[in-house]
Amino acid sequence: MSDETRLRDEICRVGRSLFDRGLTAGSSGNISARLPEGGWLMTPTNACLGTLDPARLSRFDAGGRFVSGDAPTKESFLHFSMYDERATAGAVVHLHSPHSTAVSILRDIDSADVLPALTAYHVMRVGKLPLVPYFAPGDPDLAHAVRALAGQHHAVLLANHGPVVAGTSLTDAQYATEELEQTARLFLLLQGQAIRPLTPAQIADLKARFKLS
Repeated sequence: MSDETRLRDEICRVGRSLFDRGLTAGSSGNISARLPEGGWLMTPTNACLGTLDPARLSRFDAGGRFVSGDAPTKESFLHFSMYDERATAGAVVHLHSPHSTAVSILRDIDSADVLPALTAYHVMRVGKLPLVPYFAPGDPDLAHAVRALAGQHHAVLLANHGPVVAGTSLTDAQYATEELEQTARLFLLLQGQAIRPLTPAQIADLKARFKLS
């Protein structure tokens, strides 16, 4: 089995897992991954992540040109905004996951860092999470807004939309997206309660222990 075949199968497996657990619905959400020999695979436009066909994934060459498969997601620019600014990114996951999207709609959140450090795992997998201002779907200015943050942050939250998360591998991007969604769920559950997030010293210790940037 070739590396590309394995990656195609992995994208479909991850998509099905995310869909089956309610982290995406209908034809929302998209996944991409960098091919070992150059280029990218991406989920097609109007495709349900729960029923992806490995043979029909969109393929881009090393220059970012669409070359084969079904027409790519109309949000492909979000993925390339991440790849352009993050040389180590091996995959990108973008979802309309319910808890993360709900947090993106709240009025009084900190746009520089949307979620507090409720758990060590959020610090380790997500880190600082900025909010990207609202743009209509497909607006090219959204790509510029994501690109402006992607160099410093591997995860961003689009206002009234959902998260975009890059990882060194597809597994890494998947786990970070899931951790973000879990933290968003905890954050919403704790609304109106006095909370005890990790302290700056505890966060600094985690960054030193796990060599986090």
